[in-house]
Amino acid sequence: MAKRDYYEVLGVSKSASDAEIKKAYRKLAIKYHPDKNPDDAEAEAKFKEAAEAYEVLSDQQKRARYDQYGHAGMGGAAGGGFGGGMNMDDIFEQFGDIFGGAFGGGGGFGGFGGRSRGGRRVFKGSNLRVRVKLTLEEIANGVTKKLRIKRLVPAEGISFSTCQTCGGSGQVSRVTNTILGQMQTASTCPSCGGLGKKIDKKPAGADEHGMVRKEDIVEVKIPAGVAEGMQLKVAGKGNAGPLDGVNGDLLVQIEELPHDELQRDGQNLHYELYISLPDAVLGTKTDVPTVSGKARIKLDPGTQSGKILRLRNKGLPSVDSYGTGDLLVHVNVWTPKDLSSKYKKMFEEMQEDAEFQPNPDRNDKSFFDKVKEMFS
Repeated sequence: MAKRDYYEVLGVSKSASDAEIKKAYRKLAIKYHPDKNPDDAEAEAKFKEAAEAYEVLSDQQKRARYDQYGHAGMGGAAGGGFGGGMNMDDIFEQFGDIFGGAFGGGGGFGGFGGRSRGGRRVFKGSNLRVRVKLTLEEIANGVTKKLRIKRLVPAEGISFSTCQTCGGSGQVSRVTNTILGQMQTASTCPSCGGLGKKIDKKPAGADEHGMVRKEDIVEVKIPAGVAEGMQLKVAGKGNAGPLDGVNGDLLVQIEELPHDELQRDGQNLHYELYISLPDAVLGTKTDVPTVSGKARIKLDPGTQSGKILRLRNKGLPSVDSYGTGDLLVHVNVWTPKDLSSKYKKMFEEMQEDAEFQPNPDRNDKSFFDKVKEMFS
């Protein structure tokens, strides 16, 4: 199939500026990124096609040559030597800044990513993903977890031999005649697929890549302040790459267990405190739960239901070390539903007493004032 015009691939005009070309490529790269399109061969092809177009059009010399001669003038230079053997890690290494941290990186295809090492393809093992459940106390203080992981590793006794076709380089060269004269091009070795080596001895029980699955204990240090859905990367603790390749990563996704009494809102915590009517009238001292134990608070006489007490720095720390949240105690005055005749008569006498008539002042904030204060 004939290659599409590079400007058409990126959806820009031939007069497009460098910034427009970069913007167009980033949009396509994110759209067809392997992390967003797992096991999608068409998306993978479009991802690599966009990378090849950007690799040429972002280089002034290559762009000028392409504008004059088209694909025929690029020879083996198109795609920075990626050509038909382009692999994901080569793209990530050369254009990683384009993604702006939108993805965790890596993501291979066919189970493995690839990168170039002296011309020879070196496969990267696939990433592993695991969920870790954390209590609110563990999130507040940070914790080290020991995870039991099953990883692919090279089988014991496996050995490799250098590919005779390419001599271990992973590429074969050929000279072709073009309208510009003779040009030397390099392509992936057909014998070893660009690996530069082959499996010489494969132990029993190993898969086609000479790998076996082995259980491993991985220690993961989780910082304080993490939140539900956050993902931590433990480099090199994923599946091993075949043929002495590079290990993938272990991606740890955080799952937050609900607390029995506290509710989380970002770095702040909320607690619903219920007090009796006598305590609201006379005032009291009581304990409220925190992530580090208990805190004693004082309620003044005449405390109104709906009052919010803010306990500074009793919330959760920021994962970026930007301070600590607060604990917001919501006071609820509990009204009894069933009364004996004795207390019913007592409240009937109070009902007409002026002392018990509502008389809010400026200090008794409305609901909207309280909400506004919570977020100030």
